Amino acid sequence: MAKIMSYGQMQSEWSRRKNKLGFVERLVKKPAVTEGEEESPEVVMWRQCNVMIKAWLRNVIEPRLHPSIIFSGTVVEIWKELKECYSTGNPPRVHQLKNELNERKQGKDQSIIEYYTRLKAIRDELINYSHVPQCTYGAATTLINEREEEKVHQFLMGLDTSLYGHIRTNLLIEDDITSLSRAYALVLREE
Repeated sequence: MAKIMSYGQMQSEWSRRKNKLGFVERLVKKPAVTEGEEESPEVVMWRQCNVMIKAWLRNVIEPRLHPSIIFSGTVVEIWKELKECYSTGNPPRVHQLKNELNERKQGKDQSIIEYYTRLKAIRDELINYSHVPQCTYGAATTLINEREEEKVHQFLMGLDTSLYGHIRTNLLIEDDITSLSRAYALVLREE
């Protein structure tokens, strides 16, 4: 359960994360305003952060969606609205992406950079549909390592065998092939 922060904790969080994530996660709540009193520094700081983050959100979302959030008062309201409307799964797209991954091969005229970049773009989009639960026992590390190794295998399977078969064999012989970046760098160097 999220805890509500005091002003001192807010200042600490402000210097650590600039309060961006705290606003979205409802960790930074608007300080209470007493009627008839001048606004406190906490209220001014909260309002400035809220306006700044709202502007960032407006700048990164599709312009067609602006009317749906333009009158939202807080970042939390915007985030809640966007999450409810657009965070649904998309099984057909996931299937399409996984199919693209399975069929992705390096073309004869395609450089390693082009091949890797397209493969990475597909994987990055696929990650958006993935939901890895919070883990307190370290199992997530194992899962992350397995996914990284899967990425390496996917990359190696799609390489042009006539050009890179030998380096693929050398990488597969290694005991620890859990770094896609390392595999990519070795193949790129070979190119």
